[in-house]
Amino acid sequence: MRSPNPFRRLSTTLLRLGAALGMVLCLSACAELPKNVERPISTALESPADTPLALLVKQRREAAATRFDSGFLLVDGPPAAYGSRLALAQGAQKTLDLQYYSIHADASTAHLLRAVRDAARRGVRVRILLDDFHSTGRDAVVMYLAFEPNIEMRMFNPLAGARTSTLSRLVNSIDDASRIQQRMHNKLFVADNVLGVTGGRNLGDAYFGNAPNANFLDLDVLVAGRVVQDLSRSFDAYWNNERAYPVESLVKREELEKIRADAKAAAERERTAPQESQADEGDGARTDPHLPRWDRQPMDLRTASFIWAPAAVIVDKPAKIPSDRSSAAGSERKAPGVEIPDRKARTADKGRSGALQVALNAASEGDTVVEGLLQLIGLAKKDLLIISPYFVPGPDMKQAFAAALSRGVRIRVLTNSLASNDAPVAHVGYARHREELLKMGVELYELRSEQAGLRSTFGSSGSTGASGESRSMLHSKGLVMDGEWVVVGSMNLDLRSQLQNTEIAVLIRSNELARVTTEKIETTLREGSWHVEEVDGRLVWHAPQGSGLKDETTEPDASPSLRLMLKLFGPLAPDTLL
Repeated sequence: MRSPNPFRRLSTTLLRLGAALGMVLCLSACAELPKNVERPISTALESPADTPLALLVKQRREAAATRFDSGFLLVDGPPAAYGSRLALAQGAQKTLDLQYYSIHADASTAHLLRAVRDAARRGVRVRILLDDFHSTGRDAVVMYLAFEPNIEMRMFNPLAGARTSTLSRLVNSIDDASRIQQRMHNKLFVADNVLGVTGGRNLGDAYFGNAPNANFLDLDVLVAGRVVQDLSRSFDAYWNNERAYPVESLVKREELEKIRADAKAAAERERTAPQESQADEGDGARTDPHLPRWDRQPMDLRTASFIWAPAAVIVDKPAKIPSDRSSAAGSERKAPGVEIPDRKARTADKGRSGALQVALNAASEGDTVVEGLLQLIGLAKKDLLIISPYFVPGPDMKQAFAAALSRGVRIRVLTNSLASNDAPVAHVGYARHREELLKMGVELYELRSEQAGLRSTFGSSGSTGASGESRSMLHSKGLVMDGEWVVVGSMNLDLRSQLQNTEIAVLIRSNELARVTTEKIETTLREGSWHVEEVDGRLVWHAPQGSGLKDETTEPDASPSLRLMLKLFGPLAPDTLL
């Protein structure tokens, strides 16, 4: 079982930076992506009304006696996050569409993907679209699903070369460094085009509270009704894009079988190692990391308490990662703009609020999802509550904050502390701007890495160590504005999400959902985060309430060696690569 490596994103960033620099030094590599690939066009289920899930949504809406046609449930904690997806896989009758940046081949995902495979075997059409950056070594095993009946799997923006290591594939793609830096970061899990889950979570143990050493605190929303069709239209646009390659065109079944055999052997070696160390400890403090920390049960969708509200999907167009033809046309290009699926038809919908249309008009002024959110911030009147694990504000973002602050808007930002950040080098990009943001009037909170049973909007992290605490890493992405608007999506407020990766978000207008979300996040601000302020010209980290900790004047819980490493390597990575 794998656990998050705190230096993974650092190594990824340095590898990307090295690839960009290596363009000057290296010749083109041998392996190439296949040409003239067949991509049969397919689209989402057009008439979902007769499926059991559709009837369930209809019943829930009628019970709520609402005029709105879309419902939302904030997914709170690993069991609900896992259970909602499992319920969709088990309940789907006609179609399942999965779109992810990363799917890890570990225990949690294996159980979930077995349910997806079982759906295919009972006749459900399954489409899986996966970004190709991390599909190497053991994680390449998930590609084996492409050879199951009724399952189609495509890899978005693939890297050429063998699946043995990320480094070898990066070196092989060294003459195309600008493209491989851009990744499909969208996350969707949609059943029968009527129920879906979207948010910040990838699929893997660390995202479901089941990693042995550290886990992500994440945020999802379960979506029901008409807005799900907009999520599906977004999926279709990426699925049918020329950057989406069928797995069969990239890797042979025999290669995956060898990878799978090697992965099983490695897993068996890992399985015996913890048992030996536990026998040495003899205190029972450690638990078997291969056992789930909660029951893997599906959510009971019949009792889901949806909040019905006007909403819309905002998504980057796939062309944000340009095709080979558009890349060859010239290096100077503008992002193709955000997509608001089926906007024309939805504009005439009487169930939509006029205020939502104003918000959509503002968001559509941006060329990307993040820029659209910055335009939305321009409508803020009193309060902004932002969650971004990787928070690297560029000039546009700081300008939007300054304008909001000048209107009297209170801005609070929750991000990772250095100790809780699984990507320490990304923290450098945030720390560069920290004092400037504080002087502007932005209130900053940094997640405490060790959580002791904290229940927040993200739920407990699930993993516990010998001390009874778990190392937590923020991975949630969201925004609450004026106690009225909620945004949940895949985007970080950083330049990578703004300029390079593709992202998706759901914009919801609901006082009730905003209240629930705000209350839970504020619990994390008070009890699970360091409040950073500038006092007498120096930074002070105020300890979380009730923690019994003292205030700090240096990055809390971070080792001197980590601070030194970032001072040495941090300046090498510009904000746009973090």
